[in-house]
Amino acid sequence: MLKVFFLIFEPGVAWEKIAQAKRGYAFILGTYLLPMIVLVTAVEGWSLHQHGKWQPTFQKFKMFTDAEIKGFEVVQAILLVAMVFVSAKLLHTASNNFHGRRSFAQVFTTVAYGFSPLLLCRLLDIAPMMNPAISWSIGVVLTIYVLYQGIPRVMSPDPTHAFGQYLSAIFIVTLTSGMVRLITALFLQGTIDYRHSWFTTGIVKLFE
Repeated sequence: MLKVFFLIFEPGVAWEKIAQAKRGYAFILGTYLLPMIVLVTAVEGWSLHQHGKWQPTFQKFKMFTDAEIKGFEVVQAILLVAMVFVSAKLLHTASNNFHGRRSFAQVFTTVAYGFSPLLLCRLLDIAPMMNPAISWSIGVVLTIYVLYQGIPRVMSPDPTHAFGQYLSAIFIVTLTSGMVRLITALFLQGTIDYRHSWFTTGIVKLFE
């Protein structure tokens, strides 16, 4: 968890240590990514239970049932994990279109640690009146900033193609994280009732 602060405030040093460690994606997933996702979803779930969420469309606070909160947080956790893997796969494919080939472990490492500022900013959502778009915007800007230092150190692209890969990464992380944020925000803001979809209904029933 503390590593995310080093990535934000001392990105060069943090990325050098990550690159030298050469951890596999299973290790990063189990010891860093999943614990962080569990933390942010648990804290947000606690906030929804205690305070609800302000829905500007209806000008009221929406209180959620325990089953709704558990179902939502499970779905959100799944989406966040999928976001990292899909982004890593897309960036891996895009990077291999340039000269030289990067392993999936290199790309996954870059994306997983690169997304950590965005995940950290999800803690801003504990504020009942926080607009989901604000926490996402701050998080994605920090992610883009962090990736600027991470891509050349971990993925080691050819210098002539490094900026092209960085632009590809910006597009991918903005697109995938934006889609996840949109899906979750529509539920929190009360714009769409996912409770009646076949997927979320099944998740909610597991906790009833």
